[in-house]
Amino acid sequence: MTRPRLIIAAGKEKALLRRHPWVFSGAVKSIEGSPDDGDLVDICSPDGRWMATGLYETGSIICKVLSFSTDAIDEDFLRQRLQSAIAYRQRLGLFTHPSTNVFRLVHAEGDGLPGLVCDWYNGILVIQAHSLGIHRLLPQLTSVCCSLLQPLGLKAIFDKSNATCPGAPADTYLWGISPQEWEITENGLRLIINFYEGQKTGFFIDQRENRELVASLASGRRVLNCFGYTGGFSLAALKGGANYVETVDISKKAIQLCNRNVQLNFGPSAPHKGTVADVLQYLGPGNATPGDPFDLVILDPPAFAKNHRSLAQGLKGYRTINQRALETIPSGGMLMTFSCSQAVSRDDFQTMLFTAALNARRSVRIVRQLPHAIDHPVSIYHPEGEYLKGLLVEVE
Repeated sequence: MTRPRLIIAAGKEKALLRRHPWVFSGAVKSIEGSPDDGDLVDICSPDGRWMATGLYETGSIICKVLSFSTDAIDEDFLRQRLQSAIAYRQRLGLFTHPSTNVFRLVHAEGDGLPGLVCDWYNGILVIQAHSLGIHRLLPQLTSVCCSLLQPLGLKAIFDKSNATCPGAPADTYLWGISPQEWEITENGLRLIINFYEGQKTGFFIDQRENRELVASLASGRRVLNCFGYTGGFSLAALKGGANYVETVDISKKAIQLCNRNVQLNFGPSAPHKGTVADVLQYLGPGNATPGDPFDLVILDPPAFAKNHRSLAQGLKGYRTINQRALETIPSGGMLMTFSCSQAVSRDDFQTMLFTAALNARRSVRIVRQLPHAIDHPVSIYHPEGEYLKGLLVEVE
Protein backbone atom coordinates (compact mmCIF):
# COMPACT_ATOMS: atom_id res chain seq x y z
CA MET A 1 0.00 0.00 0.00
CA THR A 2 1.41 3.36 -1.06
CA ARG A 3 1.86 5.84 1.78
CA PRO A 4 0.89 9.51 1.54
CA ARG A 5 3.80 11.72 0.56
CA LEU A 6 4.97 15.12 1.75
CA ILE A 7 6.72 16.96 -1.08
CA ILE A 8 9.26 19.43 0.27
CA ALA A 9 9.43 22.88 -1.31
CA ALA A 10 12.54 23.81 -3.29
CA GLY A 11 15.25 25.15 -0.99
CA LYS A 12 13.57 23.76 2.13
CA GLU A 13 15.15 20.31 2.07
CA LYS A 14 18.45 21.39 3.68
CA ALA A 15 17.32 20.56 7.22
CA LEU A 16 16.41 17.01 6.17
CA LEU A 17 19.75 16.62 4.41
CA ARG A 18 21.31 17.54 7.77
CA ARG A 19 19.15 14.77 9.32
CA HIS A 20 17.06 17.09 11.44
CA PRO A 21 14.05 14.97 12.50
CA TRP A 22 11.37 17.68 12.27
CA VAL A 23 9.52 18.79 9.15
CA PHE A 24 7.79 22.15 9.54
CA SER A 25 4.54 22.82 7.71
CA GLY A 26 6.08 25.81 5.95
CA ALA A 27 8.64 23.52 4.30
CA VAL A 28 5.98 21.37 2.60
CA LYS A 29 5.04 22.30 -0.97
CA SER A 30 2.26 19.73 -1.36
CA ILE A 31 0.76 16.59 0.15
CA GLU A 32 -0.03 13.60 -2.02
CA GLY A 33 -2.78 11.50 -0.51
CA SER A 34 -4.89 12.31 2.55
CA PRO A 35 -2.96 11.41 5.70
CA ASP A 36 -4.69 11.48 9.07
CA ASP A 37 -2.91 12.49 12.26
CA GLY A 38 -0.66 9.62 13.32
CA ASP A 39 -0.24 8.10 9.84
CA LEU A 40 3.12 7.12 8.44
CA VAL A 41 4.13 9.31 5.49
CA ASP A 42 7.05 9.39 3.10
CA ILE A 43 8.97 12.65 2.82
CA CYS A 44 10.23 13.46 -0.65
CA SER A 45 12.51 16.05 -2.20
CA PRO A 46 11.14 18.71 -4.60
CA ASP A 47 11.88 16.38 -7.54
CA GLY A 48 10.08 13.44 -5.89
CA ARG A 49 13.04 11.48 -4.49
CA TRP A 50 12.39 9.68 -1.18
CA MET A 51 14.22 11.24 1.78
CA ALA A 52 12.72 9.86 4.98
CA THR A 53 9.71 8.28 6.68
CA GLY A 54 7.89 9.85 9.59
CA LEU A 55 4.66 10.33 11.50
CA TYR A 56 2.20 12.94 10.24
CA GLU A 57 0.48 15.35 12.60
CA THR A 58 -1.45 18.57 12.02
CA GLY A 59 0.44 21.59 13.32
CA SER A 60 3.55 23.67 12.79
CA ILE A 61 5.69 20.52 13.04
CA ILE A 62 3.82 18.49 10.45
CA CYS A 63 6.00 15.40 10.60
CA LYS A 64 8.62 13.84 12.89
CA VAL A 65 11.09 11.54 11.17
CA LEU A 66 11.44 7.96 12.38
CA SER A 67 13.93 6.80 9.77
CA PHE A 68 16.26 8.23 7.15
CA SER A 69 16.72 4.72 5.72
CA THR A 70 14.24 2.51 3.92
CA ASP A 71 13.63 0.28 6.94
CA ALA A 72 10.09 -0.95 7.44
CA ILE A 73 8.49 0.76 10.43
CA ASP A 74 7.35 -2.38 12.23
CA GLU A 75 7.94 -4.29 15.44
CA ASP A 76 11.47 -5.24 14.40
CA PHE A 77 12.26 -1.56 13.82
CA LEU A 78 10.98 -0.69 17.30
CA ARG A 79 12.93 -3.59 18.79
CA GLN A 80 16.20 -2.34 17.28
CA ARG A 81 15.66 1.21 18.56
CA LEU A 82 14.68 0.02 22.03
CA GLN A 83 17.58 -2.43 22.20
CA SER A 84 19.94 0.44 21.43
CA ALA A 85 18.38 2.64 24.14
CA ILE A 86 18.54 -0.16 26.72
CA ALA A 87 22.16 -0.99 25.84
CA TYR A 88 23.17 2.65 26.39
CA ARG A 89 21.66 2.65 29.91
CA GLN A 90 23.30 -0.69 30.62
CA ARG A 91 26.69 0.77 29.65
CA LEU A 92 26.00 3.59 32.12
CA GLY A 93 25.36 0.99 34.81
CA LEU A 94 21.88 2.31 35.54
CA PHE A 95 20.11 -1.05 35.77
CA THR A 96 22.50 -2.18 38.51
CA HIS A 97 23.26 1.12 40.24
CA PRO A 98 23.60 0.56 44.03
CA SER A 99 21.78 3.74 45.13
CA THR A 100 19.50 4.72 42.22
CA ASN A 101 16.77 2.68 40.52
CA VAL A 102 15.04 5.38 38.47
CA PHE A 103 16.20 6.74 35.11
CA ARG A 104 15.07 7.67 31.61
CA LEU A 105 15.07 4.69 29.28
CA VAL A 106 13.96 6.37 26.03
CA HIS A 107 14.52 10.08 25.40
CA ALA A 108 12.53 10.75 22.23
CA GLU A 109 14.75 12.12 19.43
CA GLY A 110 17.86 11.40 21.51
CA ASP A 111 17.11 7.70 21.11
CA GLY A 112 15.73 7.85 17.57
CA LEU A 113 12.07 7.65 18.60
CA PRO A 114 10.57 11.17 18.36
CA GLY A 115 7.49 11.62 20.50
CA LEU A 116 8.29 8.74 22.88
CA VAL A 117 9.43 9.01 26.49
CA CYS A 118 9.96 5.92 28.65
CA ASP A 119 11.05 6.18 32.28
CA TRP A 120 12.14 3.32 34.53
CA TYR A 121 10.91 3.46 38.14
CA ASN A 122 12.32 0.54 40.09
CA GLY A 123 10.89 -1.99 37.66
CA ILE A 124 7.83 -0.08 36.49
CA LEU A 125 8.15 1.37 33.00
CA VAL A 126 6.13 4.53 32.44
CA ILE A 127 5.48 5.28 28.76
CA GLN A 128 4.43 8.73 27.62
CA ALA A 129 3.44 9.34 24.00
CA HIS A 130 3.67 12.91 22.73
CA SER A 131 2.03 12.21 19.39
CA LEU A 132 -0.91 10.19 18.13
CA GLY A 133 1.34 8.17 15.84
CA ILE A 134 3.48 7.01 18.75
CA HIS A 135 0.38 6.25 20.81
CA ARG A 136 -0.90 3.97 18.04
CA LEU A 137 2.35 2.01 18.35
CA LEU A 138 1.81 1.26 22.06
CA PRO A 139 0.68 -2.37 21.50
CA GLN A 140 3.91 -3.15 19.63
CA LEU A 141 5.98 -1.12 22.09
CA THR A 142 4.43 -2.97 25.02
CA SER A 143 5.17 -6.34 23.43
CA VAL A 144 8.79 -5.44 22.67
CA CYS A 145 9.37 -3.86 26.09
CA CYS A 146 8.05 -6.98 27.83
CA SER A 147 10.40 -9.26 25.92
CA LEU A 148 13.47 -7.02 26.36
CA LEU A 149 12.94 -5.80 29.92
CA GLN A 150 11.49 -8.76 31.83
CA PRO A 151 14.98 -10.27 32.18
CA LEU A 152 16.06 -6.92 33.68
CA GLY A 153 13.33 -6.88 36.31
CA LEU A 154 10.30 -5.36 34.58
CA LYS A 155 7.22 -5.53 36.83
CA ALA A 156 4.65 -3.40 34.99
CA ILE A 157 4.10 -0.95 32.13
CA PHE A 158 2.04 2.20 32.72
CA ASP A 159 0.68 4.46 29.96
CA LYS A 160 0.72 8.11 31.08
CA SER A 161 -0.15 9.81 27.79
CA ASN A 162 -3.50 11.41 28.55
CA ALA A 163 -2.01 14.85 29.22
CA THR A 164 0.54 14.79 26.38
CA CYS A 165 -1.32 13.16 23.48
CA PRO A 166 -4.68 14.52 22.26
CA GLY A 167 -7.24 11.74 22.15
CA ALA A 168 -5.30 9.35 24.38
CA PRO A 169 -7.46 7.44 26.88
CA ALA A 170 -7.18 7.74 30.65
CA ASP A 171 -3.80 6.78 32.09
CA THR A 172 -3.70 3.10 32.92
CA TYR A 173 -1.51 0.03 33.26
CA LEU A 174 -0.87 -1.77 29.98
CA TRP A 175 0.75 -4.79 31.57
CA GLY A 176 1.49 -6.09 35.06
CA ILE A 177 0.60 -4.96 38.56
CA SER A 178 -1.28 -1.77 39.30
CA PRO A 179 -0.21 0.07 42.46
CA GLN A 180 -1.40 3.63 43.01
CA GLU A 181 1.94 4.52 44.60
CA TRP A 182 5.42 3.11 44.21
CA GLU A 183 8.71 3.62 46.03
CA ILE A 184 11.95 4.46 44.25
CA THR A 185 15.48 5.26 45.34
CA GLU A 186 17.56 8.11 43.95
CA ASN A 187 21.08 8.84 45.20
CA GLY A 188 20.29 6.74 48.27
CA LEU A 189 17.08 8.65 49.09
CA ARG A 190 13.65 7.01 49.17
CA LEU A 191 10.74 8.68 47.38
CA ILE A 192 7.08 7.82 46.89
CA ILE A 193 5.80 8.20 43.33
CA ASN A 194 2.15 8.54 42.34
CA PHE A 195 1.88 7.64 38.67
CA TYR A 196 -1.76 8.65 38.33
CA GLU A 197 -1.50 12.14 39.82
CA GLY A 198 2.20 12.98 39.43
CA GLN A 199 3.60 15.49 36.98
CA LYS A 200 5.52 14.38 33.87
CA THR A 201 5.85 10.59 34.24
CA GLY A 202 5.68 10.88 38.02
CA PHE A 203 8.97 12.55 38.95
CA PHE A 204 11.55 14.93 37.47
CA ILE A 205 14.24 12.39 36.63
CA ASP A 206 16.28 14.87 34.60
CA GLN A 207 17.48 16.69 37.76
CA ARG A 208 19.15 13.69 39.42
CA GLU A 209 22.73 14.93 39.01
CA ASN A 210 21.80 18.50 39.93
CA ARG A 211 20.15 17.24 43.12
CA GLU A 212 23.37 15.47 44.02
CA LEU A 213 25.17 18.78 43.49
CA VAL A 214 22.76 20.43 45.94
CA ALA A 215 23.64 17.76 48.51
CA SER A 216 27.31 18.70 48.16
CA LEU A 217 26.57 22.41 48.70
CA ALA A 218 23.93 22.33 51.44
CA SER A 219 25.96 21.77 54.59
CA GLY A 220 25.17 24.44 57.18
CA ARG A 221 22.91 26.39 54.82
CA ARG A 222 19.30 27.50 54.91
CA VAL A 223 17.78 26.22 51.68
CA LEU A 224 14.66 27.42 49.87
CA ASN A 225 13.32 25.01 47.24
CA CYS A 226 10.81 26.85 45.02
CA PHE A 227 8.42 24.94 42.76
CA GLY A 228 9.60 22.08 44.94
CA TYR A 229 6.98 19.50 43.86
CA THR A 230 7.46 16.34 45.97
CA GLY A 231 10.78 17.46 47.43
CA GLY A 232 13.60 15.99 45.35
CA PHE A 233 15.93 18.97 45.88
CA SER A 234 14.78 19.32 49.50
CA LEU A 235 15.71 15.73 50.32
CA ALA A 236 19.12 16.27 48.71
CA ALA A 237 19.68 19.41 50.83
CA LEU A 238 18.75 17.57 54.02
CA LYS A 239 21.03 14.70 53.05
CA GLY A 240 23.84 17.22 52.60
CA GLY A 241 23.42 18.64 56.10
CA ALA A 242 21.32 21.77 55.57
CA ASN A 243 20.38 23.58 58.78
CA TYR A 244 16.86 24.25 57.50
CA VAL A 245 14.95 23.55 54.29
CA GLU A 246 11.67 25.02 53.09
CA THR A 247 9.78 23.60 50.13
CA VAL A 248 7.30 25.89 48.34
CA ASP A 249 4.77 24.64 45.79
CA ILE A 250 1.29 25.75 44.79
CA SER A 251 0.02 22.15 44.87
CA LYS A 252 -1.22 20.99 48.28
CA LYS A 253 -0.97 17.33 47.18
CA ALA A 254 2.66 17.82 46.10
CA ILE A 255 3.58 19.35 49.46
CA GLN A 256 1.78 16.55 51.33
CA LEU A 257 3.81 13.98 49.40
CA CYS A 258 6.96 16.04 49.94
CA ASN A 259 6.38 15.97 53.71
CA ARG A 260 5.87 12.19 53.55
CA ASN A 261 9.14 11.82 51.63
CA VAL A 262 11.00 13.93 54.19
CA GLN A 263 9.66 11.85 57.08
CA LEU A 264 10.40 8.61 55.21
CA ASN A 265 14.09 9.56 55.03
CA PHE A 266 14.76 11.82 58.02
CA GLY A 267 11.94 11.25 60.49
CA PRO A 268 9.34 13.63 61.94
CA SER A 269 11.85 16.06 63.49
CA ALA A 270 13.71 16.94 60.28
CA PRO A 271 14.44 20.68 59.91
CA HIS A 272 11.97 21.05 57.05
CA LYS A 273 8.80 22.98 56.31
CA GLY A 274 6.45 22.41 53.39
CA THR A 275 4.60 25.55 52.30
CA VAL A 276 1.63 25.66 49.93
CA ALA A 277 1.98 29.00 48.13
CA ASP A 278 2.37 30.68 44.78
CA VAL A 279 6.13 31.20 44.42
CA LEU A 280 5.74 34.62 42.81
CA GLN A 281 3.69 35.82 45.77
CA TYR A 282 5.97 34.05 48.26
CA LEU A 283 8.99 35.89 46.82
CA GLY A 284 7.03 39.13 46.49
CA PRO A 285 7.83 42.43 48.24
CA GLY A 286 7.25 42.27 51.97
CA ASN A 287 7.48 38.48 52.20
CA ALA A 288 11.25 38.26 52.64
CA THR A 289 12.61 37.45 56.12
CA PRO A 290 15.79 39.56 56.49
CA GLY A 291 16.61 38.02 59.87
CA ASP A 292 16.67 34.49 58.49
CA PRO A 293 17.72 34.69 54.85
CA PHE A 294 18.04 31.65 52.64
CA ASP A 295 21.62 31.32 51.41
CA LEU A 296 20.84 28.63 48.83
CA VAL A 297 17.74 29.17 46.68
CA ILE A 298 16.56 26.72 44.02
CA LEU A 299 14.19 27.85 41.26
CA ASP A 300 12.92 24.95 39.14
CA PRO A 301 9.67 26.26 37.63
CA PRO A 302 7.45 24.65 35.01
CA ALA A 303 7.95 25.70 31.40
CA PHE A 304 7.04 29.40 31.21
CA ALA A 305 7.52 29.45 27.41
CA LYS A 306 5.69 26.51 25.83
CA ASN A 307 6.65 27.65 22.32
CA HIS A 308 8.37 30.49 20.49
CA ARG A 309 5.16 32.53 20.37
CA SER A 310 5.23 32.76 24.16
CA LEU A 311 9.01 33.25 24.46
CA ALA A 312 8.97 36.95 25.38
CA GLN A 313 6.31 36.47 28.05
CA GLY A 314 8.06 33.38 29.37
CA LEU A 315 11.41 35.17 29.70
CA LYS A 316 9.63 37.96 31.57
CA GLY A 317 8.32 35.39 34.05
CA TYR A 318 11.76 33.87 34.54
CA ARG A 319 13.27 37.33 35.00
CA THR A 320 10.73 38.30 37.65
CA ILE A 321 11.21 35.25 39.88
CA ASN A 322 15.00 35.34 39.52
CA GLN A 323 15.17 39.03 40.35
CA ARG A 324 13.06 38.54 43.46
CA ALA A 325 15.23 35.64 44.58
CA LEU A 326 18.44 37.60 43.98
CA GLU A 327 17.12 40.51 46.03
CA THR A 328 16.78 38.27 49.11
CA ILE A 329 19.96 36.12 48.97
CA PRO A 330 22.72 37.32 51.34
CA SER A 331 26.26 37.98 50.14
CA GLY A 332 28.02 34.68 49.58
CA GLY A 333 24.74 32.89 49.00
CA MET A 334 23.94 30.84 45.91
CA LEU A 335 21.12 30.57 43.40
CA MET A 336 20.45 27.43 41.37
CA THR A 337 18.01 28.37 38.62
CA PHE A 338 16.48 26.46 35.72
CA SER A 339 14.32 26.65 32.63
CA CYS A 340 12.82 23.51 31.11
CA SER A 341 11.34 25.49 28.19
CA GLN A 342 12.65 24.11 24.92
CA ALA A 343 11.99 27.49 23.27
CA VAL A 344 14.44 29.21 25.66
CA SER A 345 18.04 28.91 24.47
CA ARG A 346 21.07 28.92 26.76
CA ASP A 347 21.90 32.44 25.56
CA ASP A 348 18.30 33.55 26.23
CA PHE A 349 18.46 32.13 29.74
CA GLN A 350 21.82 33.67 30.61
CA THR A 351 20.73 37.06 29.23
CA MET A 352 17.57 36.83 31.34
CA LEU A 353 19.63 36.21 34.48
CA PHE A 354 21.98 39.08 33.55
CA THR A 355 18.98 41.42 33.41
CA ALA A 356 17.56 40.06 36.67
CA ALA A 357 20.91 40.60 38.43
CA LEU A 358 21.19 44.12 37.00
CA ASN A 359 17.67 45.00 38.17
CA ALA A 360 18.37 43.52 41.61
CA ARG A 361 21.66 45.45 41.78
CA ARG A 362 23.58 42.35 42.75
CA SER A 363 26.97 41.10 41.66
CA VAL A 364 26.62 37.57 40.33
CA ARG A 365 29.18 35.11 39.04
CA ILE A 366 28.45 31.88 37.22
CA VAL A 367 29.78 28.83 39.03
CA ARG A 368 28.47 26.10 36.73
CA GLN A 369 26.20 25.38 33.77
CA LEU A 370 23.62 22.74 34.71
CA PRO A 371 22.27 20.36 32.02
CA HIS A 372 19.89 17.46 32.37
CA ALA A 373 21.14 14.06 33.49
CA ILE A 374 23.30 11.69 31.47
CA ASP A 375 20.38 9.36 30.70
CA HIS A 376 18.79 12.13 28.56
CA PRO A 377 21.01 11.94 25.44
CA VAL A 378 20.67 14.59 22.74
CA SER A 379 21.01 13.80 19.04
CA ILE A 380 23.71 15.90 17.39
CA TYR A 381 21.19 16.52 14.61
CA HIS A 382 18.52 17.77 17.02
CA PRO A 383 19.98 20.39 19.40
CA GLU A 384 16.45 21.29 20.52
CA GLY A 385 16.55 18.09 22.57
CA GLU A 386 18.73 19.91 25.11
CA TYR A 387 15.67 21.44 26.74
CA LEU A 388 16.88 21.92 30.34
CA LYS A 389 19.01 24.98 30.97
CA GLY A 390 20.39 25.68 34.41
CA LEU A 391 22.87 27.96 36.13
CA LEU A 392 24.48 27.82 39.54
CA VAL A 393 25.58 31.32 40.55
CA GLU A 394 27.11 32.95 43.60
CA VAL A 395 25.65 36.26 44.75
CA GLU A 396 27.52 39.18 46.29
